[in-house]
Amino acid sequence: MTQADFFSILPIITILLWALALLVADLWIPKERKSMTALLAAVGLAVGVGISLSQVGQTALTFKGMLMLDNFAVFLNIIFLVSGILAIALSYDYLKRMGIERGEYYVLMMFSIAGMMLLTQAYNLIVVFLAIEFLSIPLYILAGFARPRLESEEAALKYFLLGTFSSGFLLYGIALIFGATKSTGLEGIMASLSANEANLVLFIAGASLMLVGFGFKVAVAPFHEWAPDVYQGSPTPASAFMAVSVKAAGFAVLLRIFLTAFPTLAQQLMPVVWGVAALTMVVGNVLAINQTNLKRLLAYSSIAHAGYLMMAFVSASNPAQTGQAVSAMLYYLVAYGLTTFGAWAVVVSLEQAEGKGLELEDYAGVGQKYPWLGAAMLVFMLSLSGIPLTIGFWGKFFLFRTTVEAGFTSLALVGLFTSLVSVFYYLRVVVYMFMRPGEPRVRRDGWLSLVAVGAAVAVVLLSVLPSRLLDMAAQAVLRLQ
Repeated sequence: MTQADFFSILPIITILLWALALLVADLWIPKERKSMTALLAAVGLAVGVGISLSQVGQTALTFKGMLMLDNFAVFLNIIFLVSGILAIALSYDYLKRMGIERGEYYVLMMFSIAGMMLLTQAYNLIVVFLAIEFLSIPLYILAGFARPRLESEEAALKYFLLGTFSSGFLLYGIALIFGATKSTGLEGIMASLSANEANLVLFIAGASLMLVGFGFKVAVAPFHEWAPDVYQGSPTPASAFMAVSVKAAGFAVLLRIFLTAFPTLAQQLMPVVWGVAALTMVVGNVLAINQTNLKRLLAYSSIAHAGYLMMAFVSASNPAQTGQAVSAMLYYLVAYGLTTFGAWAVVVSLEQAEGKGLELEDYAGVGQKYPWLGAAMLVFMLSLSGIPLTIGFWGKFFLFRTTVEAGFTSLALVGLFTSLVSVFYYLRVVVYMFMRPGEPRVRRDGWLSLVAVGAAVAVVLLSVLPSRLLDMAAQAVLRLQ
């Protein structure tokens, strides 16, 4: 392993070694002081952020073409690490309250983050598959971490079975692509296609199966059915982590593979991807209307936002708009992640033992009794709706503008109309919080308050100067062009 190889995976190595050391150290931490494990895990992720920042501007194809280090990977890695820190903050009091505080929770989360980071840098389809399994297996365990609650065990079983099913599609697709091009490396695949040496029938079949496999991972329609049940049954901080990080990792590898190695095929598959994006936006928003459980509502919201992110994938098929589409997607991921973590923080604040405190009726009176929490939730609901003066508005604006400029105006109109539909169920939460009388029970926890209020402030402040963040996202797509 050369020095360049080592430097390219230094954040991943750091997170893995830290997680292993934490697993051993946790044996000596008393049961009543497991909060120390959470603090140490957060410090480890913060160290990973620092190392990742030192890689900004570096571009290297390492491990004999197996991994790619570029600003695109660094940008996503920072998203994963910060998401982990926010998830730990949500978990700090929650695990104690629910009686499931165990140190391995944080170790599993760190292992999953390491898998996401590896996936973002993967430049070989074998590495892609291994990384997906590496990030998924800890999540299956986290979904069932609230055992012996039946809902949590059911969530883990569903997630495991459908995750394994999607991995089968993915692996079979990789096998067909290898048969068509005699290579699993993205450079080898590109060379085979350029020389017209690939078997196009096998290649298209393999790429289609891979698209199905990734569709399950990011929960786009019609491969979304697992998400509401898994999000509802899993520990709430784990649901928040999955809603943001897994989606970001899935779309990152989709862009890496289809826009780097399969540029021509990406254009050919666009009618299919167009339909998937439109269907996902419609299904996610329409089915969210009838939800009264906040975890299920946010699950369908996550599905709908996967559809919006697919719009960027469609737009990127136009070579003239590829860079702009990818930067818009990265911007949207930051906006969605920040807003979603804030909304889940409010959900964690109201959730009581045995799954109570999750219905819309339980939010009645929150805005009057806890105005700071109600104001924060108002900001998050407006941002998810795409209302101005929030970062969510700019995220959708950049996505829709890019989609129109790429020549997919009809898809942008679908996104616009479904966004109008989403205003109903997002603002219904606000109506309950401010206009319905009630006696809500809110858990007072400093970390939860910090995430909720801090995220709300960031959602508003980042909307004032959206170009700064967009410029950062634009710098992260240079290697993809």
